[in-house]
Amino acid sequence: MQHFALTIVGRDRPGIVAQVSEILFNLGCNIADSSCSILGGQFAMILIIAHPTFTSRDSFGNAFQPLEEADLTVALRVLKPGGELHPDLTGEICMISVYGADKPGIVYHVAKVLGEKRINITDLNTKLVGTEQRPVYVMIIEAILPDAISEQDVDGWMAPLREQLQVDISVRTIPQVEL
Repeated sequence: MQHFALTIVGRDRPGIVAQVSEILFNLGCNIADSSCSILGGQFAMILIIAHPTFTSRDSFGNAFQPLEEADLTVALRVLKPGGELHPDLTGEICMISVYGADKPGIVYHVAKVLGEKRINITDLNTKLVGTEQRPVYVMIIEAILPDAISEQDVDGWMAPLREQLQVDISVRTIPQVEL
């Protein structure tokens, strides 16, 4: 079965998820994985979808035209075999929370330290909260700590950034529960 990456972006409004999922259902697609969020006033969605007979973008014809007519940007990419599989990431799940005054470079500096230490970021969300007069930048990172790296190691690596960026950074591991 061929897998595809489908990305939808546009001004947020109620009903986008329903509209997209209806099109995919009517086409006979399976949604293997998905994520969606509102970024600023923009809705953003990415899905990994599969179809038993579709092999290329052309197979979808004009199925996504109603989305484009609703002022959404649609991008569809054919995945190479294996591109739909979850990576085999072993290690502890870690949550890194960053709070502070909004300024350029917060994401870059934190991500740079994690990347240099070979820590895989599996999810990253940022928001501005608070008031217009006192905005607070919030970043939540989910990462996988390799076996040789502890929560205390990451906390130690974040210490210089706390001072440099004048933000609060907390690190905690999340116990995995088997269902």
